[in-house]
Amino acid sequence: MKEILAFGDSLTWGADPSTGLRHPPAFQWPRALEAELAGRARVIADGLGGRTTCRDDHGGPACRNGAKALPGALAAHMPLDLVIFLLGTNDLKAIHGGRAVSAQAGMRRLVEIVETFPFKPRSAKPKILIVAPPLCGEGSGGKAPAGGREIAESRLLAPLYAELAAATGCGFFDAANVADPSPADGVHLEAEATAALGRALAGPVAALLD
Repeated sequence: MKEILAFGDSLTWGADPSTGLRHPPAFQWPRALEAELAGRARVIADGLGGRTTCRDDHGGPACRNGAKALPGALAAHMPLDLVIFLLGTNDLKAIHGGRAVSAQAGMRRLVEIVETFPFKPRSAKPKILIVAPPLCGEGSGGKAPAGGREIAESRLLAPLYAELAAATGCGFFDAANVADPSPADGVHLEAEATAALGRALAGPVAALLD
């Protein structure tokens, strides 16, 4: 059985945009992906609310810097066949500068960490799938997306990530093709949209595992 690490933020954790609590397991995209792969792979979900690609954020109860957390996750869960990155939405917060190009730079660093990590055995380097997050949208009453994010910047993530994936030999998937943000906050996904993302990832993931 193949081993997959899903490394992300609250979208991977499965945050309900209305309550802030967690969607039931069947609706979390790593679980939906695992079910769709039908026994072919185990998906290890490592999602933390507020996680960025590579920026410190001390406003939460745990380290939210993905570049700092990733080596520990790789060491804990190796050997791995695939690492899926779904990050960047929190880089768009105003407190982090709010620019998609910065998220791309952070994603590049995450790819570099995987590429240079001392896996055991050394030959067991996993493939990488970069997933561009769903777009940000207006919240209820026409409010701006939570966290001061700009919708226009969120639209830049997919082309920037696609460019990065092509340059680094990674797989790429645009979550905006299958999932829209909830109007509750303009950022997070409703339960069915979260599960739909997991199901949609099964094809690209299977292709990378072949």
